[in-house]
Order: sequence, then C-alpha cells, then structure tokens
Amino acid sequence: MKRPIYKFFLWIYALFYILAGCNHFLSTEVYYVIMPKWLPASGFLIYFSGILEIISGLLLLINKTRKFAALLIIMMLIAFLPAHIYMIQQAPFMLGQMLITPLIAWLRLPLQFLFIGWAGYYFKKMA
Repeated sequence: MKRPIYKFFLWIYALFYILAGCNHFLSTEVYYVIMPKWLPASGFLIYFSGILEIISGLLLLINKTRKFAALLIIMMLIAFLPAHIYMIQQAPFMLGQMLITPLIAWLRLPLQFLFIGWAGYYFKKMA
C-alpha cells in the first residue's frame, strides 16, 4: 500500500476510535441500553471503554505504540462482542432516536470482525 493511502486510512481508523471514545462521555445513556444486564458496574465499563478507545486511537498515531494500540483494539473489540450479541437478542429497540431492528443488530456484528481485521493489519504491519 502506498504511504499516503496508508496514512489516510490510519488517521481515519484512529479518529474513529477517538470520536467513539468521546461519545461514551457525550451519549452515556445510549450505552446503558446496549450493555448486557448481567455485566456488573455498567457505568464504570462504559466510561472505561471510552477511555480505552480514546487512548488506543491516539496510540495508533505513534509509530512506537501502533502495534500495542492495534492489539488493545483487537482485545477491546472481542470484549465488546457480548454487547453486540445482546443487541441482537434485544432487537427491536430504540437506541436514542434510532430504531435498532434485528437486521441492523445483525449487521453490526460482522462490522466488529472488519474492525478486528483492520487492527490486525496495523498489528502485522508493525511486526
């Protein structure tokens, strides 16, 4: 991959996590809806995952920490899988102003694997 394209997609990916992490603080109530009820300390987990997303997004932008950031993202996305499965089980439901249908809930699941693969690319690229 040519360097400008690599950097462009790296910045897009990093910005995605930084903004997603910030959203945990701006739209906290939305995350309570998709948090499986069997998980303890929902509020802590919502804020903690937001912090991890912001940190991992920032660390992706630094050559020396990119491999660690990619690994952190992979582990985080695997840890988020129960929330996505919970969304499938709960659909249909309202997430803020948006109706999450079973189709939307199911489509979100493969996106997680796309994002895991994207992080895996940066992990392997830095190896």
